Amino acid sequence: MLNDLFITIAAGTYHMNFDWTDMTASMHKVGMSLVSLLAASVLATQPADAAGIKRIDSGSTEIFVAFDGLVEGASTFTLAGPDRIAIDVRGGQAGRGGRASGIVKAVRQGQFDPQTARIVFDLKQPAIVTGGQFSADGKSLRLKLKPVSGVAGTGVRKNFLPPAQFRAEPPKNTYSVKVPLGRPKDSVKLPKISGPDDPERPLVVIDAGHGGHDPGAISPHGNQREKDVTLAIAKAIRDRLVDSGRVRVALTRETDKFLVLEERYGIARRLGADLFISLHADAAGNEEASGATVYTLSEVASDREASKLAARENKSNIINGVNLGGANREVSSILIDLTQRETMNVSADFAKLLHREGRRKMPFRNNPHRFASFVVLKAPDTPSVLFEAGYLTNRNDAAFLSSLDGRARVADGVATAIETHFARKLAQR
Repeated sequence: MLNDLFITIAAGTYHMNFDWTDMTASMHKVGMSLVSLLAASVLATQPADAAGIKRIDSGSTEIFVAFDGLVEGASTFTLAGPDRIAIDVRGGQAGRGGRASGIVKAVRQGQFDPQTARIVFDLKQPAIVTGGQFSADGKSLRLKLKPVSGVAGTGVRKNFLPPAQFRAEPPKNTYSVKVPLGRPKDSVKLPKISGPDDPERPLVVIDAGHGGHDPGAISPHGNQREKDVTLAIAKAIRDRLVDSGRVRVALTRETDKFLVLEERYGIARRLGADLFISLHADAAGNEEASGATVYTLSEVASDREASKLAARENKSNIINGVNLGGANREVSSILIDLTQRETMNVSADFAKLLHREGRRKMPFRNNPHRFASFVVLKAPDTPSVLFEAGYLTNRNDAAFLSSLDGRARVADGVATAIETHFARKLAQR
């Protein structure tokens, strides 16, 4: 993973070195001119005139994609387990959904990186793209689809370009900015493990989101801060698990402490955790939005809301405008390697279990299991979920999550799911 941001101004290049967690007071005194330059350079990398995806039709023999402007080109590739076909549109801006029919059972869209929209077609059976082309005006793409028996070859890309005179120009970056950040430090002190003194017992690591200079969401109904709410819930879950004595548990933070995103799941990996849960309490523009949601990792967010939420949470490493999250293609838009499939499947199974057990104790949203590319879920070998316990912007949710009874109910639901999950794993052995 690359953790650098780059800024070049005129003929000079300016470098600033920051440690991941040992940020001194001087960091907070960075001049506004530097912050402005950083902001301008980051904005310069965004596609100002990306063409939006306005229509998708798909069936058993053809895929049709229409744009509201010009794109640079597109490439397709096939994935198995489950069977999917993906299209990367360079110079495109993702919309949502699309019409599915025939062997295509669902269509999803997401922003793979600032310059690339990704469309994923979930298939009822394996299929391949045999050909295709852009329209004469460059504003639509038609692909030929062929169902096949057995397993379709995966990973092979087919590239398609619009006519040269109707091809969008690649974005031109005026600035190149570099702020070497290094990697998350292994010197971050590991937390204590509570529960049975038995290394054979499964270990769950619970991560209270945000902390320190990063308050997270702030409720307009009592000014509860997400960092305080998540820490209180994390401690309640730990205490509930310790009381039962079935599993071991550790918290990534037990105080009002800031950790960068990679250090959070890094702690779980270094401890050899069997499960990682990141706790959050979201904010929404609509104060009526309420209920809990469980997110697991996917190469494409399940909806626009999930994509925006992941983008916001993935930038939690920002101090004075300097993004410590390594907001570059390799980190923020990584396509999960197929070797992570088993970990993702276990995570998804636990998400369903968390909803089943938790809904007896707390309210959940409709469609409670969603997918997004959260940084904290990217440990390749640790089953992980991000649990949004509710919305601090909702009066009832904020009151529930801030009360002793509410926290106890959340803790009981989560702890029961954890214990059931590991009991299943033991039975499978």
